[in-house]
Amino acid sequence: MLDVNGFNKRFARNAVLLLRFGCNLAIGTYRGMKLVQQHNTKFMKKTIYLLILILAVSSLAVKRADAQVFSVGVSIHVGPPVIPVYAQPVCPVDGYLWVPGYWAYDNDYGYYWVPGYWSEPPQVGFLWTPGYWGYVGGVYAWNAGYWGPHIGFYGGVNYGCGYYGSGFAGGNWVGGHFRYNTAVVNVNTTIVHNTYVDRTVINNTTTNRVSYNGGPGGVGARPTPTEEAAAHEQHVQATATQMSQQHNASIDRNQFASVNHGRPAALAVARPTAYHPANTTANLARATASNRPGNAPSHNVAPAATHAPVVNHAAAPAVHHNVAPPVNHNPAPVNHPQPQVHHTAPARPAPAPHPAPRPAPRPAPREPEHHRR
Repeated sequence: MLDVNGFNKRFARNAVLLLRFGCNLAIGTYRGMKLVQQHNTKFMKKTIYLLILILAVSSLAVKRADAQVFSVGVSIHVGPPVIPVYAQPVCPVDGYLWVPGYWAYDNDYGYYWVPGYWSEPPQVGFLWTPGYWGYVGGVYAWNAGYWGPHIGFYGGVNYGCGYYGSGFAGGNWVGGHFRYNTAVVNVNTTIVHNTYVDRTVINNTTTNRVSYNGGPGGVGARPTPTEEAAAHEQHVQATATQMSQQHNASIDRNQFASVNHGRPAALAVARPTAYHPANTTANLARATASNRPGNAPSHNVAPAATHAPVVNHAAAPAVHHNVAPPVNHNPAPVNHPQPQVHHTAPARPAPAPHPAPRPAPRPAPREPEHHRR
């Protein structure tokens, strides 16, 4: 005989167990999903932070390694003037390296020439890669120079004095000492004894003095694999002495292209400490549409009287070029009698007379007593 009551009790018990199991399973699943979600969120946050850190470190490393990145904040639409020709001063100290002159830019007054000079390298074995202007995206931007174990790309610009567009032909480092090629650089052999002569490196065919790479009329050179490799080596930026040289040029009125028309007064000096501004920009009007480079030159200053290169400036003060006196273009005045106009100064009111002080009245003499009766 079927025990209905026992069956119902077992069914109810199993149903309760199944319900409890289902509830526990649902709760466990929910907790598990929540834990997984929290873990994923933390993992994603950590991953994002790690990516940001990697990108930041990479950008700093690239900025340190690649010194040919365009300088921020300097971009103009007019190219710099040509590189002027000048005579290199004598090397003043054994171990100094030549830093060629270049055109820098001021936002108020336009292009100005930084004179070339002999500079002490920041480290033995380092060479100087000059900076250069490059035309990219419709503007001219400056690529800063740097010190490094090899010379990198400097736009193919012919700066002269051994920098003929690629590499440096003025010497090399051997055993911790710099050897100067006297066929290219100017040294005093009584002071500098590490010299040699190699005339095969002299560039006698290139006469292009364009001072920028790319763009209309610019140099079309591209970096070689060796120059690209040099761009990713350890670099040292321009020293404080080099920056001081550029600052002195930036406040010298005679160095601006708007005044000298591409013929600066000071082209090269023996060392940066020998260069001092002759006439500061305090007397230089801010650049306008008429005196910025590439436009009509200013008519207020006469051009330089000679194109001869600057001679040795070692231990010599800054050169002062006398400006030609202005020529009187007005014809001699004709003696026509003209009525003279007399400008009479307005009459000033006469000062009010001051009356003379009157003496105080004296008291009348008193009569004797016997006269009053």
